[in-house]
Amino acid sequence: MSIATSPPDLRTSSGPESLFPRLEPLLARVGKPIQYVGGELNSVVKEWDSAEVRWCLSYPDAYEVGQPNQGVAILYEVLNERDWILVERTYTVWPDLAAMMRASAVPQFTLDAHRPVRAFDVLGFSFSTELGYTNMLETIDLAGIPLHAVDRGEDDPIVIAGGHAAFNPEPIADFLDAAVLGDGEEVSLAISAVIREWKAEGRPGGRDGLLLRLAESGGVYVPRFYDVDYLPDGRIRRVAPNRPTVPYSVRKHTLMDLDQWPYPKHPLVPLAETVHERYSVEIFRGCTRGCRFCQAGMITRPVRERSIETIGAMVQAGLEATGLEEVGLLSLSSADHSEIVEVTKQLADRYEGSNVSLSLPSTRVDAFNIDLADELSRNGRRSGLTFAPEGGSERMRRVINKQVDEEDLIRTVATAYSNGWRNVKLYFMCGLPTETDEDVLAIADLARKVIETGREVSGRKDIRCTVSIGGFVPKPHTPFQWAAQLDAETTDRRLQRLRDVIRADKRYGRSIGFRYHDGQPGIVEGMLSRGDRRVGAVIEAVWRDGGHFDGWSEHFSYERWLRAAEETLAPQGVDIAWYTTRERDYDEVLPWDHLDAGLDRDWLWDDWQDALDEQPVDDCRWNPCYDCGVCPQLDTEIQIGPSGRTLLPLTPVRNPLAAD
Repeated sequence: MSIATSPPDLRTSSGPESLFPRLEPLLARVGKPIQYVGGELNSVVKEWDSAEVRWCLSYPDAYEVGQPNQGVAILYEVLNERDWILVERTYTVWPDLAAMMRASAVPQFTLDAHRPVRAFDVLGFSFSTELGYTNMLETIDLAGIPLHAVDRGEDDPIVIAGGHAAFNPEPIADFLDAAVLGDGEEVSLAISAVIREWKAEGRPGGRDGLLLRLAESGGVYVPRFYDVDYLPDGRIRRVAPNRPTVPYSVRKHTLMDLDQWPYPKHPLVPLAETVHERYSVEIFRGCTRGCRFCQAGMITRPVRERSIETIGAMVQAGLEATGLEEVGLLSLSSADHSEIVEVTKQLADRYEGSNVSLSLPSTRVDAFNIDLADELSRNGRRSGLTFAPEGGSERMRRVINKQVDEEDLIRTVATAYSNGWRNVKLYFMCGLPTETDEDVLAIADLARKVIETGREVSGRKDIRCTVSIGGFVPKPHTPFQWAAQLDAETTDRRLQRLRDVIRADKRYGRSIGFRYHDGQPGIVEGMLSRGDRRVGAVIEAVWRDGGHFDGWSEHFSYERWLRAAEETLAPQGVDIAWYTTRERDYDEVLPWDHLDAGLDRDWLWDDWQDALDEQPVDDCRWNPCYDCGVCPQLDTEIQIGPSGRTLLPLTPVRNPLAAD
């Protein structure tokens, strides 16, 4: 499928030429050609020869999904601020353009200057979901880079993975030169410094010499320097380094003092429509709520807040740099910021009368209050509220450590409905450990009570509640990493029964919206999230069969994945069920055990046992330490307020077109 078997030497002294003259004739024949043109506000194009180290960053999805990605946006600025580093971006091209590029021998290009991706020193992928793995292969192949790391030569880029899905990079180990765990700001600069030094010294040891330097640091995982041995029953015997200077374990990176890293400062403003068109400010990083299903909450510990002053400065600078009119205050649980009321009130004061609106992506039931909601809708934009009980029954919420009871939820929605909201969205998961049919059907009871409460407190009949349900996928580095995943057939049967119960309710059914995902994509995601290196053959087989954009329902094919898994895994004595619906024992070596997220393995196991016993664990932000291991092991600490500081000077920003 490669576009070229012998790519030209792209590292000339004057740098590679722009591919746009060859690309432009193709754009008139594809959908949404503007996404390939580049030239966005705040994009950076540097002279090739002015840089010593050159990165190409990729979010492996279409432009409309990848462009707003916060991780890529931050690294794009952090690296480009150094005059000796050049950074450009690339995204997965849609199948229509990919076919034309192969036919016309046009390789994968960057958006910023349309340079060939293969010319760069580093090709970095940021993964939010494992369903982007086939898109990574598509990008690598279109670039003319050998698919397997072992086949790459001295002139090929170092392919590095980061992001949440990189905390278990074993399924894509054959395609990666390296992987990085955790926050990327500091480590990306450190990697750049190593490459710069290696180049200056005349590239000693060639490609392997550079990778060995990175691996010896203990902060970059290089799969080729680790061997995996298997037991006769298919389980892993051990994962061990095959070089004496390479550490047995690779640690995640944790950025402390977020105030010193106020990125992005000048976000890119898209030309084409994207899934989010707002200026996003990460108000804190990490979460210690302890939801047992939540990989993001576990792997991003500890909690580190940005100060109200830094948040205010970032909002002001970001709006001035972009002209955007919505500010998203982002984190895993934004309403948990110790000064969230002060942050929202003072930002609302500053931008009252302007076109600027504030938003929190989602709100915890026990963190919501009407004052906070009113500040967020001060400028007249009042959208629906989203809450995530996750489990339908009280019992399930104890299992997953979601410490929200039914009374909390009803009291919260009553407050919302009585203050003018008409629609509340509730998010749940299906397939959680120990779940029964009754636990899922309890979602219908809860939705009915929400509608009944809304009608009662508002005196209106136009009250809506939307129930949205996703399938649970066990993730590495969580207490549920040992759990069996629910099979797709049972998931679909439970959700079908729930839908029937809701539709049959003549009094409340029409007021309850019902959205859910079937169980099949979750099974594939489950195999990829907890897979080992043998799963790489499945990913490659799916891609060679034309599979990519697996996160898009219209492109996803469960049958293709099943067929590829049967063909490639059967000779290994394992199958999809072995990776998904099988429960693991404590003694089993997990594919990611040599990758250190800071979490103590025994603590995770004990929390798994607590889940089975329906025992809660409190948030260590406000309670004593529960010995998860992160702070002492990584030499970090929780950083929270309140600081008592304010947004000063407070200068209201008025809409110049508003009437006096």
